Amino acid sequence: MIFEADYNKKTIFSFEVFPPKKTDAIDTVLKTLDELKGLSPDFISVTFGAGGSANCDNSVAIAKHIKDVCGVESVIHMPCLNMTRQEAQYVLEQFQQAGIDNILALRGDKVEGKEPSNEFLHASDLIEFIKAFDSKRTDGKYFKIFGACYPELHPQSKDVFEDIDYLKQKVDAGASHLLSQLFFDNEQFYRFLERCQMKGINVPIEAGIMPATNKKSIERMVSMTNAVLPKKFTDMMERYGDHPDAIRDAGIAYAIDQIVDLVTHGVSGIHLYTMNNPFVARRIYEATKSLFDVPPIL
Repeated sequence: MIFEADYNKKTIFSFEVFPPKKTDAIDTVLKTLDELKGLSPDFISVTFGAGGSANCDNSVAIAKHIKDVCGVESVIHMPCLNMTRQEAQYVLEQFQQAGIDNILALRGDKVEGKEPSNEFLHASDLIEFIKAFDSKRTDGKYFKIFGACYPELHPQSKDVFEDIDYLKQKVDAGASHLLSQLFFDNEQFYRFLERCQMKGINVPIEAGIMPATNKKSIERMVSMTNAVLPKKFTDMMERYGDHPDAIRDAGIAYAIDQIVDLVTHGVSGIHLYTMNNPFVARRIYEATKSLFDVPPIL
């Protein structure tokens, strides 16, 4: 089914998972999903094959499992930078055959040693392609298209104004729901929402939260996203970063604090980057679950 929600009645709570490495069995992710489904997510998104290749069998299988076995709506990522239009057509046909209705349309990252196809330069190009694909379907269905957004400056953008212009293009092309990149400073997200409102971007925007439970992985993600790090966060990483149990607990507490503040301020939803760790997701869910059912202030 197409994912739909009444944002006037509740705050959306969703997860992201990723497929296993080529050397790992898919069963490891399926076990994670069996635990996550009990946390009442509104949907679970699954990332795409490495490098954005058209070989996405594991991602499709996981998205189908989320929907058919877990009974939770799934959203599958689709990065386009390294795809040709023929490959994109093939991928959409795979989604259609698997009964997957929701796509997160992404530009994706460049892959070292591989030249982009240059057939999709921006996510908005892919969104237009998906819309054209939908117009030719004979099954009476269509894809719901999600888009990604950056609360802080995208590493390849000149400024926040260029960022917001590109985001408006995605929405105008057909993205009806946005998931944000991770951030650790809520004030950055609130300023981003103000820019969206001024630009006439009025679709639901979920705040992307990644619990800082591992120092090396967070440092890697921050280097890729240029996320602003408040002093409270850097102090936490410095104090507990070399102590695995301590940084896990501190990172969970920091994420919970972010979520409480965001939901209190009436965000459309929280998209939790689980890193395939159901223990961390459960800790956060149990600490915040009652907040999501309180009707937002209109």
